[in-house]
Amino acid sequence: MAQVWRSVSEALWAMCAADAASMPVHWYYDIHDIRRDFGGWISGFSAPRNRHPSSILGLSNTAGSGRTSCSSGSRRAEVVGNIILHDKLSFWQSSTNSVHYHQGLQAGSNTLNVLCALRATRTLVSGGFSDASQPDARAAVLADYVQFLTTPGTHNDTYAESFHRSFFADWQETRPTSAQEVLTFAERRSKQKMSSSFPDSQLDAIGCLPMILPFILLSASANEEQAVSAAVEFVKLTHPHPRVPEYVSMYSRALHAVLGGAGVRQQAEQALRTLGAWETCQSYSRKARRFPVSSEERLTVHQSAVSYLGLACYTRGALCSLFYLAHEFHDDPRGGILANTNCGGENCNRGVALGALLGAGGSYNSTGVPQGWKDKLRDAQEFVPDILKELQRSDITVTSVQTKPLQIMFH
Repeated sequence: MAQVWRSVSEALWAMCAADAASMPVHWYYDIHDIRRDFGGWISGFSAPRNRHPSSILGLSNTAGSGRTSCSSGSRRAEVVGNIILHDKLSFWQSSTNSVHYHQGLQAGSNTLNVLCALRATRTLVSGGFSDASQPDARAAVLADYVQFLTTPGTHNDTYAESFHRSFFADWQETRPTSAQEVLTFAERRSKQKMSSSFPDSQLDAIGCLPMILPFILLSASANEEQAVSAAVEFVKLTHPHPRVPEYVSMYSRALHAVLGGAGVRQQAEQALRTLGAWETCQSYSRKARRFPVSSEERLTVHQSAVSYLGLACYTRGALCSLFYLAHEFHDDPRGGILANTNCGGENCNRGVALGALLGAGGSYNSTGVPQGWKDKLRDAQEFVPDILKELQRSDITVTSVQTKPLQIMFH
């Protein structure tokens, strides 16, 4: 098996594992609630509890991004229940104020963002796109995205974050469906929002990363600039916020390098230096090393670090936490995935991006996701094996040139 293919494979499995592990404790901001609800720290895959200890689902805007639709000015038509999440509106309007964001999902299931990422990967592979940075690749992914979210019964998640609701609040006005029509709509919308004097802060969120992962993974053979372009040009269409492209570029360069054999630890350090968080992370790292690996004392240090660096969804802080955990668990994907989960907060989307890095890196030293975990990943088992088989059927050959990165060539 070609090494780059193996790296892409392990990145896919690890992103799904990190999301599934975190799903039941997604947005648990008090880490003590994790231990209380699950009888200890998370060590595998679990179903969510019916009650979420800090849920604000009932305050979320069902007609667009952010909180309550009345805060967005003039009243817009409901998106939740009408355009997307067709049978889930009642959970958003529940009077209990404790509905879990992912109620109804089973142990080993993935959240909506990862389902979108898996579908995007399948679309790019089955479409035979030799260059994921081209407009036709983005068009195909967006058309599938629209069909997926607007078709009742295609998934069982209860929550769709702001970028989905914002996209479809605008989409419902003209309802384009063909690949070219959806791309034209998304490009026009992006241009308007990127140039706005008041960009939507809800779009500057770590949830920008799951759907760009396929564009990087399937650009593993391309040069760095092409891979980064593929990711950045797509994220402008889903998260049109002026700060997001630079963050996506930073992450894309790190993942692309790791896919080609660069060390996770070195890439994490470089990113943390760019983010201005390296010295702080070093302080926490020194504290953690005082305690045994896998000890609760060491986990406590990591939890404190993530809480300080960025526990919530906003991209910069979440990236600091992500790269801190990548640095600390550079050779231990399983440990990094579980630590991320047990740090709480926005652990799903943070975990997806972390998992891809650790999985890709682990493929080079045989420390990938345990097979026992892969077997229990419900949605990943539906998608990943077929995606990998399709990649193999594409007659992938790998060449290694000393002065160049490994290349995957499609014929």
